Parts: sequence; structure tokens; C-alpha cells
Amino acid sequence: MKTMHQLVRGTLAAALLSAMGLAHADSVKIGFVTTLTTPAGVIGADMQNSVNLALEHIGHKMGDLDVDLIMEDDGFKPDIGKQKTDKLVKQDDVDFISGFIWSHVLLASMKSALDGGKFLISANAGPSKIAGQLCHENFFSTSWQNDQTPMAMGEHLTQQGVKSLYVMAPNYAAGKDMVSGVESTFKGEVLGKDFTKWGADAQLDFSAELAKAKASGAEGIFVFYPGKAGGAFIKQYQQAGLQGVIPLYTVFTVDAIGLPRMQEGNLAGVLGSKNTQFWSPDLDTPANRKFVSSYLEKHGKYPSFYGAQSYDAIMLIKSAVEAVGGNLEDKDGIRDALMAANYDSVRGPYKYGNNHMPIQNFYLREVVEDDQGRWTTKIVDTVFENHQDPYAADCKL
Repeated sequence: MKTMHQLVRGTLAAALLSAMGLAHADSVKIGFVTTLTTPAGVIGADMQNSVNLALEHIGHKMGDLDVDLIMEDDGFKPDIGKQKTDKLVKQDDVDFISGFIWSHVLLASMKSALDGGKFLISANAGPSKIAGQLCHENFFSTSWQNDQTPMAMGEHLTQQGVKSLYVMAPNYAAGKDMVSGVESTFKGEVLGKDFTKWGADAQLDFSAELAKAKASGAEGIFVFYPGKAGGAFIKQYQQAGLQGVIPLYTVFTVDAIGLPRMQEGNLAGVLGSKNTQFWSPDLDTPANRKFVSSYLEKHGKYPSFYGAQSYDAIMLIKSAVEAVGGNLEDKDGIRDALMAANYDSVRGPYKYGNNHMPIQNFYLREVVEDDQGRWTTKIVDTVFENHQDPYAADCKL
């Protein structure tokens, strides 16, 4: 039986260890919320593949800690995304929550994560509200603010002397941000604008909108249609006889997820088309060469930007965990390390703005055929260097 002296000494020792941050967990728990079902599940699968590849590359370890990954499916619905986030916070008690393809799912889920004291790392969605007035000290992004990629496209169109556009996008937060982004830098005239139904039952028939675009006399069509909707739009654009009549300019529509299907469908009109992005498979950085070559070897196809951002999310978290020596109770130290972005990103070095959105380059990419006959993208120009989103000024951090 322990003496009173032994009990007091043991209690004091345990308290001292805890206070010194030495009572570490044996694992770091990461919850990852994405879409794994519905037609949009192809995007989530690419993100999941890339997260698993990142964990493989780091030996499933962050410093001395094992990595415990919990993957959750949001079903493309904000209410389900919130439910899954609540589970990760309250039941699983994760240390970090990442993922989130869709802005409306992220907006519905962020309060649960942040009020629960978790670090939230968006691997895709970057709605303007979170970049501005709703910015938070524990929110970080490994992608972009929604407006930035279309801002780069608007700048390119202005540089090319395009005078008029017809604009189409899904009717949800990111769709509205994309349109706002292109309109902020495009100096010509927008002759028409359509916001189409989105969600699990998203509109995939664009014949009426394409007829309106053709009748408008616009010099170009700008669209944002991620996932399955992108392939449907490209096919109908070609079937409507608009290829070579009204040039097509896209963001988040033509990517490594859709291109193999477009190639199978012989939608050759997409070859030579231009889009803007912060990343491309041919970006020549050490981390990107390793990521892309490993992904090609493992899956027989190129990764998408969704995957690149998800891969980076794991590497960013790893850099923060190791910076505090595995002491997951050191929230200030983790936050400072996340802000430093001291890791080998697939995009190369970048900095964070005050709103924790990346300040980074944006490129013009062209759809091409690689030396093995696969359709992919290559960088043909740099549109923006070290670009910061326009909502950082609204963030009080």
C-alpha cells in the first residue's frame, strides 16, 4: 500500500509532466471529410488516394507519433458534412480536421470544428466569408481562396484582348465566388450569366444555357463545373457546334479527373484549351515530382489538383506536429508552425496571409497529350506571382 508521501509525490510528478507538455499522446488523429459517394465521389477518391500516398511517403508517422486517419463521407450534403464533423470532434476527439471539397459543406461544418478547439485545414474549399470576416486563428488552407483562380483567368482574358464573355457556374457559394473572381479582373463585358442547380441532383443538361450563350454574341464562354458536371458540359459544348465558334475558358472544370473520360469519349475539342490553376502535374519541384510519379505508378493516371492539395495538407500537419515535438497540447506552437508553412509543398515555397490563405503563384495551363498519349495539362505562362486574395483585408487576425 502506498504511503501518503508516495501518493503526493506521484500526483505532483504527473502534474509536472503534464505542465511541461511531456505527457504526449502516442498518435496524432486526423479526420478527413470528403465526398466518397454520389457521382462527385470521383473527386473524393482522388483526395483519399493522395492522403494515403502522403501517409505512405512519411511511413504513417509524424515525428514519434503514429498517424490515426479517420475518413468520413459527407455525401455532397452540408447537413451530413456537419454531422460527420461533429462526430470527429465529439466522438473521435481528433487533433486536426481536413478535407472539404465543397464550400457549402465547409461553411456548415466549420463552427463545429473550430468551436471544438480543433485545427481545420481546408484541402479545397476557400469561400470568401472564411477568407474575410469569418477568418479564424485555427483555420488554414492548402489550396486557395475561391476567387483567385478565376481572377487569374480574367487577367489572362484581358491580356488577350477578349472583349465579351458569357458566364456559367453552379448556384452555390463557390460558384458565386468564381464568377465574382473573373468579373473582378476581366475588363470586357459580361453579356450573360447563368447559375445552374447544384448538389446531389445537380443540373447536367446545359443545352438551354449553351443556346443562350451562342445567341449572345460573346467572344468567349467562361465556366466553372467541377467533377462529373465538367465532362457533361464539355461534351455538350462540342455537340452544340460551339467548338471553334466561341472559345471556352474554364477553371476547375478540365482536370486529371475528367480528362481520361474525355479522352475515352474522343472529346478532342478540349485539347489546346486553356485554364488557370496554382498547380499542374508538370510543375518542377522536388515534392511534386515525387508525388506525381508515385501517383502515376500506383494508380496509372495523373493526380488532380484536389489530390495535390490533400497531399500538402498531410505534409503541412506533419510539419506542425514535428515543430512542437509531438506535444499536441501546444496549440500556440502548432498554430505558429502551420503559419510558417515550413514543409516541401508540391507547389514550391509559399507564405500564408493574415487570413491563413496561401499567397502563391497562379499559372495558365494548356491541355496537351503527353509522351505516352495521355491527356494532361502543362504550364504555359505565369499569370500571377505571389498573389493574395482580395478578402484578406476584411480579416481581423
